[in-house]
Amino acid sequence: MAESVEMSDEQLVHRVLQAERDLVAARFRHSMNQLENTATLRVIRRNIARWRTEARRREAEAELPKDTLLGRHARSFGADAAEAGDAPAEKGGFLSGIVDKLSPND
Repeated sequence: MAESVEMSDEQLVHRVLQAERDLVAARFRHSMNQLENTATLRVIRRNIARWRTEARRREAEAELPKDTLLGRHARSFGADAAEAGDAPAEKGGFLSGIVDKLSPND
């Protein structure tokens, strides 16, 4: 919790958004029986709750409506990931590679 107090608003929102992506990926792996430690789901959910609570505390302190910080900084999340090289550069989403594998080779 102490680390979330030291983060900027943008870093906090980005951490929440990344954790939500991680949760979706972990749920998918769990549904396919590929998740080795199911306790990670609980850890990720709790971290999201902690970071969202900190964001809400900051909003309340500044007398802002709920999810204002999320709205302000969510757009820059994808741009940061693409610049850092974390996201794939090709377009088409995560299914683009799967479609090629499922298509019959003639």
